[in-house]
Amino acid sequence: MRGFNRLPEFFPEKTTSQNNFTIIVPFRNEAKNLSTLLNSFSQLNYPPDMFEIIMVNDDSSDDFKVNIDQFIVENAGVQIEVIQNKRKSFSPKKEAIESAILKAQFDWIITTDADCEVPNNWLNNLDSFLQKNNVKMVVSPVAYSIENKFLLHFQNLDFLSLQGTTMGSFGINRPFMCNGANLCYAKQAFKTVNGFEGNDHIASGDDIFLMEKLLKVFPNEVMYLKSFGSIVNTKPQSNLRFLIHQRIRWAAKMGSTKNIFGKLVGLTVFVTNFYLVLLLALALLQKISWQYIGLFYLVKLNIDFVLLFKTASFFKQQHSMRSYLISSFIYPFFSVYIAFASFFKGYQWKGRAFKK
Repeated sequence: MRGFNRLPEFFPEKTTSQNNFTIIVPFRNEAKNLSTLLNSFSQLNYPPDMFEIIMVNDDSSDDFKVNIDQFIVENAGVQIEVIQNKRKSFSPKKEAIESAILKAQFDWIITTDADCEVPNNWLNNLDSFLQKNNVKMVVSPVAYSIENKFLLHFQNLDFLSLQGTTMGSFGINRPFMCNGANLCYAKQAFKTVNGFEGNDHIASGDDIFLMEKLLKVFPNEVMYLKSFGSIVNTKPQSNLRFLIHQRIRWAAKMGSTKNIFGKLVGLTVFVTNFYLVLLLALALLQKISWQYIGLFYLVKLNIDFVLLFKTASFFKQQHSMRSYLISSFIYPFFSVYIAFASFFKGYQWKGRAFKK
């Protein structure tokens, strides 16, 4: 919470565009989402000759080409190319990004996902931030676009906690998380740290593992762009099964991180929620007083509320806080299950099964 408050909000100034960007979008069977993403690209308020889009097809079996062909016809001035990913390792997404970087003609690499929607001034804000700061990587905010359903509000609160923690960690100069759906880095810096070498045996983590490597070499040149106008919207999981697989995948990559502070934060979250579940079991067995578990729960409830409310306010998603009370009862069981499952279970991602 202290770090969240200390991290300054960035308000871009109107300046002449200076930086060129290569936007990389790995995708697999995302035909239903590509039209939204591509439409948002067509609305970018940035000189079209100063950015390019490289779409990396990772063995899709759907009719994605229709959406891309339509975009090309309607946006003749935008540079866009589709390349094929050739899977060689356990991490097809990292391979897709590396393949695109080899073809990138510009110095700044931006990654996003096929199920995202970018804001109109996305590149303008990033360009303004780069002009004012000496950086090698810029981490930016990501939000869920949700309907009024409890499952969506529940995972939105969970996601907001991750976004708030990410901002807070940057605010205290101990960053350990980022999101590849809205990530920018210098191509030369990527090459300096040998890209994803050393973690290509882990399916995901094209974001946090790269950030770890850059933090070691450029400790003061990895920054967070706290700007409402830079938020990239993405879609939550449509059902509980998909949500569990996604969170197991996230937990698995966090378990492989070398960031000690990040591990301590993760351990604190796990121990706190596990302790709450244990207290409930003891109370049901009449081993301890219900007053004890009530006091512990209220302390946790109020501390979590402050950070979540601050984060929800930044993202203008205070409506999800209406589900906070019931979500806070469910979350300890959910998070403890995900933590244990990440050690023993594999997960499914983009139609592929990945073993532990």
